[in-house]
Amino acid sequence: MKKIVAATILTAIASLGFVASQAHAAAAPCEDMLKNMRAAKATAELSDADMAKVNDLEAKAIERCNADDDTRSDKFLADAMKIMGK
Repeated sequence: MKKIVAATILTAIASLGFVASQAHAAAAPCEDMLKNMRAAKATAELSDADMAKVNDLEAKAIERCNADDDTRSDKFLADAMKIMGK
């Protein structure tokens, strides 16, 4: 009985790990989104104030990306893209 319970628990843990890794793989890494934002920024015609906002959001995104917080990094980058009209 103990072996069955242990096997069931190990199977459940392995399944959760697989699901978590698949969910992470489905999301684009923040590095990819950062690359796209920088390409858009290179051609964007922004006021000084808007460029300052974009640069601030980029800095925050880089800090979060380096901390492996892709969700928050992507939010900062999406906000920067909105300012640029992308």
